[in-house]
Amino acid sequence: MAYEPQPEHKFTFGLWTVGNIGRDPFGAPTRDPLTPAQQVRLLEGSGAYGVNFHDDDLVPVDATAAERDAIIREFKQALNDTGIVVPMATANLFGDPVFKDGAFTANDPKVRAYALQKVLRAIDLGVEMGASVYVFWGGREGTETDSSKSPLESSQRFRDALNFLCRYVRDQGYNLKFALEPKPNEPRSDIYLPSVGAMLGFISTLDDPEMVGLNPEVAHEHMSGLNFTHAVAQAWDAGKLFHIDLNDQLFGRYDQDFRFGSVMLKQAFYLVKFLEDVGYAGSRHFDAHAYRTSDYADVKEFARGCMRTYLILKEKAARFNADSEIQALLAEVKADEGQYAYLAGGYSREVVARLRGETFDRAAMNRRPLPYERLDQLTIELLLGVR
Repeated sequence: MAYEPQPEHKFTFGLWTVGNIGRDPFGAPTRDPLTPAQQVRLLEGSGAYGVNFHDDDLVPVDATAAERDAIIREFKQALNDTGIVVPMATANLFGDPVFKDGAFTANDPKVRAYALQKVLRAIDLGVEMGASVYVFWGGREGTETDSSKSPLESSQRFRDALNFLCRYVRDQGYNLKFALEPKPNEPRSDIYLPSVGAMLGFISTLDDPEMVGLNPEVAHEHMSGLNFTHAVAQAWDAGKLFHIDLNDQLFGRYDQDFRFGSVMLKQAFYLVKFLEDVGYAGSRHFDAHAYRTSDYADVKEFARGCMRTYLILKEKAARFNADSEIQALLAEVKADEGQYAYLAGGYSREVVARLRGETFDRAAMNRRPLPYERLDQLTIELLLGVR
């Protein structure tokens, strides 16, 4: 059937997404907890490719060795039975009260050392499960008052931690790369490195920048009112789009993590079109949550909805690219007779001399039509299914 997800689409979910129990800052859970294996089996038959996890999602931090072994054995059996894989892993460095002042950027050196130890173990666990991407989300790496920390010193601490962990991965011979996930705020008032652009600048200062890329998230850029597709394009252009978190989010709100495409459909369309046009081959990870009102049958519908919406928008993107009227308009606005092709070769004294000699008719240039209203309306009609 049309729009039915398949493993080759590489749709993934986190244990913290399908296993979310409906708790929020103002209310108790509305769903009973599921074991990690039960969460995997919830996705069975949905077309999902993989599940990702925080270390504590899979093995509670205080589990005994025997409990750990039993959980992992049951989890691996569920993976084997369902054919679902683990492409990505991460560590929870934000939930435990010990991280109230951050993990890698905490003022207490004991906390920073504990965070490193916890991540080493989480990396080992992720690799054991088959992960090839490890995500860092610094949810507590920030401040409520800048009297408490120097942003420069905090950046240095974060850099030192990542350099240490990159060396560890190299020394172990792991096939693993890191993806940093920016967010502007929540749960801290201000989180360090709050955007894709900030993260890209930071990565360039690392000892092994080739090992480190980005895991941008729709909701996190939308919280700042930014254009997520532009941010993804910047990451792609830099060769740093190692992973991506898909959900939905109204501009300027708290982190809503809605079902993909459920509230800002036009923005979701442009994102899917970009990923498909450039040939992004990584996981399409849904870091979203079902409504708190849902039972687990509805959670499964939530997961199916994320994947189906992506596939519907993928088809819409193909129609956009094949629509003769839309493509004619694009050809019109991009028309180029090659008169300035000499600029494509970059700088030279000869090019400067030629450019200085050009005469530009600004009034004529302004009269060139740019029918963007028509183009946008055709896009809307395509999305609404009337063309």
